[in-house]
Amino acid sequence: MTELLAGAAFRGLFDRYEHTAFRLETRERYVDDEEQEPLRKFLSGEPADDAWFADWVEDIEAAAAAGKRVERVRVVNEPFSDYTRFGLDLARLNVGAGEDIRYLPRRLASELSLPSEDFWIFDSRFLAVLRFADDDRLLGVEVVDDPAQVLLRCQWRDVAWHYATPWQDFRGRSSNST
Repeated sequence: MTELLAGAAFRGLFDRYEHTAFRLETRERYVDDEEQEPLRKFLSGEPADDAWFADWVEDIEAAAAAGKRVERVRVVNEPFSDYTRFGLDLARLNVGAGEDIRYLPRRLASELSLPSEDFWIFDSRFLAVLRFADDDRLLGVEVVDDPAQVLLRCQWRDVAWHYATPWQDFRGRSSNST
């Protein structure tokens, strides 16, 4: 089995890219211990305490200030799950910091033959393919620099990006849309 990076080693990949970082998110939920209390507060209607997310926001702000782009397409079910609604709300921080987040309904992603695989593409040169346990917890990432594998993900990125709706437009959609 390929060695998986986690923690600081995974985070270090964001120091290596020079121009663009793109994420395709295809899972219906992600389980991260750090998110559990903010998610609980969101679902109970309590005021948000976004301090837990400050490191990522600062990283996005620094990347944007350096002229780098960070882009993401989230594939989501309709109607929206609680986790999708949480992510839509939290995206205000990402977008405010300079990340471009877009949304793609899962039925359309399926029609477009997009994979059910999460990955980051860095500078169209290397990948971080995210591997998850059955309980939706991140096990780590597999770094891939094989040009054919990178090109395939770049093609998926381009299709997803073309059909996805920017967060600013998508966030107003009814969570009951079909």
